[in-house]
Amino acid sequence: MRAINPKTFIRTLSQAPGVYQMIDGDGRTLYVGKARNLKRRLASYFRTAGIPPKTAAMMRHVVNIEVIVTHTENEALLLESNLIKKHRPRFNVVLRDDKSYPYIHLDDSHTFARLGFYRGNRSEPGRFFGPYANAGAVRETLSQLQKVFPVRQCEDTFFRSRSRPCLQYQIKRCSAPCVGLVNKTDYTEDVNQAVLFLTGKDRTLNAFLQQKMEAAAEALDFETAAVYRDRIAALRRVQEHQYVSVGAGDVDIIAVAEQPGVTCAEIVFVRGGWHSGSKSFVQPNQLDLAQPEVLTTFLAQFYLDKSVPEQIVVRPAPAQARLLVKSLSELRGKRVRLVSNPRGVRLRWLEMAVLNAEDQLRRYIAGRTGLSRQIEALQQALGLDQLPARIECFDVSHTAGEAPVASCVVFDRDGAAKPDYRRYSIKDVAPGDDYAALKQVLMRRYRRVKEGEGKIPDVIVVDGGRGQLTSAKAVINELQIDGVMLLGVAKGKARKPGQEKLFISGQSRATILPPDSPALHLVQQIRDEAHRFAISGHRRQRGKGRAQSILQEVPGVGERRRRALLRHLGGLQEIARAGVEDLSMVPGISPNLAKRIYAYFHNGI
Repeated sequence: MRAINPKTFIRTLSQAPGVYQMIDGDGRTLYVGKARNLKRRLASYFRTAGIPPKTAAMMRHVVNIEVIVTHTENEALLLESNLIKKHRPRFNVVLRDDKSYPYIHLDDSHTFARLGFYRGNRSEPGRFFGPYANAGAVRETLSQLQKVFPVRQCEDTFFRSRSRPCLQYQIKRCSAPCVGLVNKTDYTEDVNQAVLFLTGKDRTLNAFLQQKMEAAAEALDFETAAVYRDRIAALRRVQEHQYVSVGAGDVDIIAVAEQPGVTCAEIVFVRGGWHSGSKSFVQPNQLDLAQPEVLTTFLAQFYLDKSVPEQIVVRPAPAQARLLVKSLSELRGKRVRLVSNPRGVRLRWLEMAVLNAEDQLRRYIAGRTGLSRQIEALQQALGLDQLPARIECFDVSHTAGEAPVASCVVFDRDGAAKPDYRRYSIKDVAPGDDYAALKQVLMRRYRRVKEGEGKIPDVIVVDGGRGQLTSAKAVINELQIDGVMLLGVAKGKARKPGQEKLFISGQSRATILPPDSPALHLVQQIRDEAHRFAISGHRRQRGKGRAQSILQEVPGVGERRRRALLRHLGGLQEIARAGVEDLSMVPGISPNLAKRIYAYFHNGI
């Protein structure tokens, strides 16, 4: 039974703007709304006719309505967004996005400024560039920066402890300020150029580099001129690879798609004129609000605790657009443009956002089962800010230290990415030293990634316990790779599936998931695939090595004859079983040589 009397309640209401909360019998907030005129808006909920069926169904559960009067509509909009994020009401369109977005942080509080990955409260000294759609977009941008501007990205503890240049200097990704190989003036110039790059001032940057190159050439300083020439060429390659002609500055491109009871908002991030990733938000819409209302609610919630760009391109035009622009401009501290009728490249990007929103919604409605549920469960189990898009797993296989082979298998959101699988022959490692073998393969793989070949994953899984995890962490720290989750998978005491211990980087205790956990099933699948891939490579290497090494001891059997024997008889065991006549039938094997081979395997030489 409703605890409020509609007539008495409406009579006491103010006609000022404000926010209201619909409360059920258990004290839970069912819905949060805002109004320009509270009395008029709330009176509409108690009409006997014309109220939408889903709104009427909600009102049957309402026993109390709490009202907060505000000075302006703008205050009401911001307060509504805060309360929706706080209470997550069942009947609101709730932005399910509690994640903090990553930034690029320029820490200029040191003599030699540092560029790095950053996530969290932006209270640290220095400048922040972003936000970016995900950690991968930040890593990609930092990687591109290093190719052009050799500004350090290492942690301060690593920087202070150096007595000689690190790997980044050797691969020409840093100018080694840690050991004094670059002076303060030149380093500051590199930092300023990187800032121009990050803020999208590419024309200014290109003109500056061109001017420096010409000045050096006129001064007959051809070595310095060559440095600027190479930097201009590298910058041009980067621009050709990623540049989006939307002009300088920051732009977010947002589109909304809807189906009964559910909506999807797709947002494309452009930072400094660069496309830096996209993200989809599928949200319940139980009251079937129209797209303009959904977009207004989404924008208000999304930018409540994030940097607001100078321009937002949207489809459709949001409801109460003027109020929304005013609120967003106050949050940003500068004017924000809201564009719903773009042209040129902005229109093409908006159309792409619409297509992606519709596709995400279609897949959501169809039911993302199987692998998708496992990935979502893994995200929760590991405490990741977002769904991992790429997982790489490593395993090392050998027999008593013989012919060690490491495998790397790759999984993305579509499952096993077999074209990205790799095997590595381990060299110059003591037999049975799995830690050293793991360090070698990780260094070889991610050094190439740092040099621009391949991608850095969101999660790196190693087959083993705390020791293997420590080895992996040492390599990741050495290569200065940020934002990657490390996971060690160790078998339980009984070594039975379902009893695995998960060692997660940053956690002191092992995690044991329930045997029926979808996250555990995914980890097992990836680990077993890496194990299979490593074993098959090891067996092939071991068999090849044994056959080659044994046959090399037979006088008269060279490389060509070894290959002929293995090819025609099918392996070392078949060669050992073969008689003299069978051996002599192999091309290049004479009867006398066949007798020597037979004697070697049966009597010795």
